[in-house]
This record gives sequence, C-alpha cells and structure tokens, in this order.
Amino acid sequence: MNDNTISQPKNISRRDFTKLALGAIGAALAVEVGAIGLSYAAPRVAEGAFGSVMTCGKVEDFPNGSVTPFNEGRFYLVRLADAGFLALYRKCTHLGCAVPWDQTKNAFVCPCHASEFDNTGNVLNAPAPRPLDRFAVLIENGEIKVDTGTPIQRDQFEQSQVVYA
Repeated sequence: MNDNTISQPKNISRRDFTKLALGAIGAALAVEVGAIGLSYAAPRVAEGAFGSVMTCGKVEDFPNGSVTPFNEGRFYLVRLADAGFLALYRKCTHLGCAVPWDQTKNAFVCPCHASEFDNTGNVLNAPAPRPLDRFAVLIENGEIKVDTGTPIQRDQFEQSQVVYA
C-alpha cells in the first residue's frame, strides 16, 4: 500500500442507516419526554400561594392576642399580647393532621389524636413530640409578609422567634 492513497469512505447499508436514524430519533424523543416529565414534576409556586412569600396585610389589621388563619398559605398568623408576630404551620408535628384553632380553649387542638398547642405553638398535650413548625415573618413598610417556602422546625418556643413591627 502506498502512503499517498486516499481511503474511500465506508459504504453503509440501508439497514445500518435505518438503525442509526431510528436510534437517534428515539434518543431525541426520550430526552424530550424526560424534560416534559421533569417540568411536570417541578413545583409551580404562584405568588400568594403556599410555598411562596404571602402578603398578609398591615400590622394594624391584627389586634394583639389574635390568631388569624391563612388557608391558602396553610398557616396561622399569631399576634401575641406583647404585639409580636409568629406564623405557625397548621400541620401537627405528630402525624401531620391539619390543626385548627379552638377559640374556646384558646389553643390549637389536633382532631386526630388530641395534641394541643398554645398560641406560640408549644405542646400542651401529647402525643405531639415538639412545637408546631413556624414560617419566617417579614415586616416591610408596615406590611406583614410570611415566607411559606420552608417550614422551620424547633424544639421549643423562644422569644427570638417573635417578629416585632
């Protein structure tokens, strides 16, 4: 063989070409279906819905000692007697039931297993193992906002968790 010879391209059969073409189309289709599946599974957080920052209203809209439910955000905005704010997740720390505020008992009472929590979320009656989770509260220009993106777990209520205007 001579070094000056140009090699001829290898001929490909129709069958091999069809296999390659179908394989490429299948791979492209798999990538597209995977991308659609991921976009479907990814959470969509609309402004003002659970998982986003929710605007609750003006500071003066909430009297001291009040507990206001925000069903869209799955939390209660508590204004303590000292005028501080807490946002408590309404999910029981025992088994995850929705915990309503009982005005007559002045406590959150779980309908599933009778756990009770005070207005700061502390456990008054077991089987709940720890206080209600809370959400971050922000006060900007006299307006209260609650970030429901990430519940904050805690072992006990601490005064540093309260936000003041």
